[in-house]
Amino acid sequence: MPVVHTSTIKRARQAEQRRLRNKAVLSRVKGVVKKTRSAIQEKDSNATKIQLQAAQVALHKAASKGVIHRNTASRRLSRLARAANALASSSS
Repeated sequence: MPVVHTSTIKRARQAEQRRLRNKAVLSRVKGVVKKTRSAIQEKDSNATKIQLQAAQVALHKAASKGVIHRNTASRRLSRLARAANALASSSS
């Protein structure tokens, strides 16, 4: 019978917990970004402003927790902000 190392069992358990936590954070980020994009698509400036703020919070939290790279978070936020600013400048 093979020897089962307790450290490998613990590492596997920790990895699974981290995977589930990261999955939850990523799904929240994806949902917020999707809502922001749909608000931009509908040309609703108030909803866009609110959703952009929520996206900023979600992206920065995900980056600070190490779920996504901070440059990735900055890039996604920059693209959303650029689209929101284009909407704001076209409506006024």
